[in-house]
Amino acid sequence: MPRPAAPTPSATKPDGAAPEAESSHFSPTLLYTAARLYYEEDATQAEIAEQLGTSRATVSRLLAEAKRQGIVRIEVVPPADAGPTELADRLARALNLNTVYLSPPLPNPGPGRSVVDIMGRVLAPAAARALGEAGLLPGDVLLVSSGRTVYELAQHELTPLPGVVVTPTVGGNDQPYEWYQTNEITRLVANRVGGRANYLFAPALPGPALYQSLLEDPSIQRVVHQWPHARCALMGVGAPPLTRSDIPQFVPTGSTSLRAAVGDVCSRFYDRDGNPVQFDGAERLIALELENLRHIPVTIAVAVGRDKIDSITAGARGGYFNRLVTDPGTAEALLAASNSDATQEVS
Repeated sequence: MPRPAAPTPSATKPDGAAPEAESSHFSPTLLYTAARLYYEEDATQAEIAEQLGTSRATVSRLLAEAKRQGIVRIEVVPPADAGPTELADRLARALNLNTVYLSPPLPNPGPGRSVVDIMGRVLAPAAARALGEAGLLPGDVLLVSSGRTVYELAQHELTPLPGVVVTPTVGGNDQPYEWYQTNEITRLVANRVGGRANYLFAPALPGPALYQSLLEDPSIQRVVHQWPHARCALMGVGAPPLTRSDIPQFVPTGSTSLRAAVGDVCSRFYDRDGNPVQFDGAERLIALELENLRHIPVTIAVAVGRDKIDSITAGARGGYFNRLVTDPGTAEALLAASNSDATQEVS
C-alpha cells in the first residue's frame, strides 16, 4: 500500500526526541494508519516504523497522539463478575440491605411470551443462593408468600434444605389463580428444597363470622403460631395496587385508603415511607403482620421490573426485608431512583 509521508527531518531533534510541537504536525491520515496497523493488524511498533519509514519513537508518539485526538478510544472493562458484584454492593448500601443477589440480565422473552414466563428460570439461581446463605437447619420455619414471582420460582430448582418447615404467610385457598393459592406454592417450594409443607386451610379475607371460627381452629392456630418463630421468609413484592391488572380478589381496589399504597409484601400494603396501609376489612385478613417481618432474621424479597421501583424502595425503607433478589436492570433503576431521592433531599 502507499506509504504515508513520514515527518520531515526538520521536525526531529538530532538525538531523536521530537520537539513539543511535533505531535500537532502529524496528519490525521498518518495517525489513523499507525493506529490501525497497531490495534487492528497487531503490527509491532518496529514493523510500523519500517512501513512508515520513521523511528519507533515516532510511532509511539503517533499512537499517543491518536489517543489524544480520539482516533483511538480505549475502554477499560472490569472482569465479568466484578461489575455485578459492585452494582449489588452499591444497591445494598443505598437501600440499607444486608445483601443483594443479582441474577443474569433478563433476556428478551420473544414473540408471544412475557417476562413472567422466563422470570422464574432466570431468578431461581440467585434465589437459591439467598436461601442457601440463610443458615436454615432441620426444623426451622421458612415462610413463603403468595404471588406470581414466588410461584414462578417454585417451578425451578432451589437449594436443598432438608427438614425445613415451609409455611404460607397468608390464606388463599379460595383464590382462582394458582399464584395466589398459597398452599400450592407452599407444596411446590417444599418439594424443591426437600422440606415439610405446613398448609393454611383458610381464605385470605373471611367474613366476620367465619373469621372468628377460623381463629379457634387448631390447624389454623398451628400455622399462625409459627409465624413469629420463623427463621426465614421468601416473598414477592407487589406493585402499587391500583395500577395492577393482576391482584388477589379479596383486595378492595375501590378502597380510598389504597391510593396511598405503593406496594405490598405478604398481602400487607404500605405507603412510600414504608408505613402500613389498611383497607376496608383488613382487620380480618389472615396474613402475617408487617411488624412480624421486621423480627424474622432472614427476609428475602424477590422482585423485578420498573413498575416495582417504588414498591421495592418503600419495602426496604419499612424494614420488611433485609435481602433482595433482582436483575441488573432493576438494580440500576433502583440506584438511579435512590440517587434522585438523595439529590431532592439535599436541595
